Amino acid sequence: MIDEIHHSCGIIAVSGHPEAPNLVYLGLYALQHRGQESCGIVSRRNHRMKVAKGMGLVADVFDQAKLDQLIGDSALGHVRYSTTGSSRLENAQPILVDCAKGSVAVAHNGNLINSLDVRTELENRGSIFQSTSDSETIVHLIAKSRMSSFEDAVVDALSKLRGSYSLVVMSQDTLVAARDPRGFRPLVLGTLGDGYVIASETCAFDLIGAEYSREVEPGEVVVISDGELRSYFPFPPRREARCVFELIYFARPDSVVFSKPTHIVRKGFGAMLAEETGVLGDIVIPVPDSGTCASIGYSERSGIFREKGFTRNHYVGRTFIEPKQSIRHFGVKLKLNPIRDAVAGKSVIVIDDSIVRGTTCKKIIDMLRGAGAKKIHYGVTSPPYKHPCVYGIDTPSEEELIANQYSVEEIRKFIGADTLSYLSMKGLLSVLGKDARGYCTACFSGKYPVAHRASKTSQFDLFRFPSINIR
Repeated sequence: MIDEIHHSCGIIAVSGHPEAPNLVYLGLYALQHRGQESCGIVSRRNHRMKVAKGMGLVADVFDQAKLDQLIGDSALGHVRYSTTGSSRLENAQPILVDCAKGSVAVAHNGNLINSLDVRTELENRGSIFQSTSDSETIVHLIAKSRMSSFEDAVVDALSKLRGSYSLVVMSQDTLVAARDPRGFRPLVLGTLGDGYVIASETCAFDLIGAEYSREVEPGEVVVISDGELRSYFPFPPRREARCVFELIYFARPDSVVFSKPTHIVRKGFGAMLAEETGVLGDIVIPVPDSGTCASIGYSERSGIFREKGFTRNHYVGRTFIEPKQSIRHFGVKLKLNPIRDAVAGKSVIVIDDSIVRGTTCKKIIDMLRGAGAKKIHYGVTSPPYKHPCVYGIDTPSEEELIANQYSVEEIRKFIGADTLSYLSMKGLLSVLGKDARGYCTACFSGKYPVAHRASKTSQFDLFRFPSINIR
C-alpha cells in the first residue's frame, strides 16, 4: 500500500540524559514514517520548558540553531499526521501550556472519540481552545483537575476520555507516560545509561542506542521523577484491542510492536497467504515497501523465486508539479517503476498488504502489463478492508472503501488482475497466535471495541468507483 491509508502519529521522550533534546530529535527521524505533516520538541531544564515545532519533515523543521535552543536533561517529541484536527501549525505537537499546575507539555498518539463532547463541556466552563486537535482536550482536563499532584491530575484527565491514546505528559519535574486500557496504539519503554526512553516503536531506540526493556502495558501509567521509575494500573481493565494494522503495515519492519517482531509477523502473513491460496507463478514480487517482508514469507512457503519487480524512487517529496502533458499513471510512476527484464513474459505474483480504494493497485497492475507481464496474481496479506478506523488512523469512509461496496470478484475485475486473493481472518489470527483475541480488527469485521458516533463525512473528497469497469 503506497498512499491510501495514513499513519497516525509518533512520540518519543527521554528523561535523565544530558543530551535529551538531541536524542529526541534523532528519534523523530526513526519515527518519521508515522507522520510527515508536522513535528516538534519540548525540552526541560531547571524546571523551565522550551518548545520548537513546525510544519513539514524533521529535516525541514529543525536546524542547528533551533536545536541549540533546546537544552536540558528531559525532552519529548512528536511527529504528526492529522486524524482529528486539520493540518495547521496550531495543531502541531507537542502542546506546551502554562497553567495553575505550572508548565505542561503533551505528545499524543491516538484518537479520542468523545473529544467533541468533552471539548463542548470544557468550553461551557470557560476553557479557550487554541487548536482543533483532540489532543488539546487532555491539556485542559489536566489544568482543570482538582487533584493536587501532577500524576493524579493526568490520571484524572485520562479517566474522562474514551478512545485510543498512547501519550507522554511532562511537567516541570515529572514525566508521565500512559496507554489506554485497550492498548490500541503501541508504546515501548527503554533505558539509556541512567536515563529512560519512551517511544512509539523500538526503531527509535536502535538509532539512539537505547536498550529496549518492555512494552508499556495497556492501561499502565509510568511515572518518572527524580531519576526513579514506577508504574501502576489506575483504570478498570478492559478487553485489549491492539491495532492489528500496526503489524500489517504501519510499524517499521525493524521494530518490536506489541511485543512482537514486526518483520517476522509479516513474513508469517505472507506464508499463510501462500498456504491458503496455493496460487502458482514464475516469480513473487512485493509492492515496495509494505509488501516486502510478506513476499519473503510467501516465497519461502511456496518455493517460488522472489524477484525485485519494482524500483522505488526514494527522493519524491510530499508535493510535485505534474507536467501539463498528460502522462499515464504519473503519480504512481513517480514513486514506482516496474523492472521490465524481471517481469516480462512471466506469471507474476504481486504481494501487497491491503487494498483500500483499489485505484493504486489498478495502476500498478497496468504498469506491469505494460512491462510485459504474462499473468498477474494479486495477493493481499490482510482480509478485505471494509470499515474506517476511528482510533487514530486516517481512513476513507465506508462508501470510499472498495471492499465495502464490491465483492472480491468485482474488485479483481476492476484492478485488472488475473486472480485476487486475500488472507482470511482465520489465517490472520492464526499468525498472531495465542493472544489474537487481544487485537482490534474492526477495519475488517466492523466490530468496534469502543462504541463511537458514526461520522457522516470523510476527510477525503467523495470518491466514486467507476462501476462500469467492475460489473
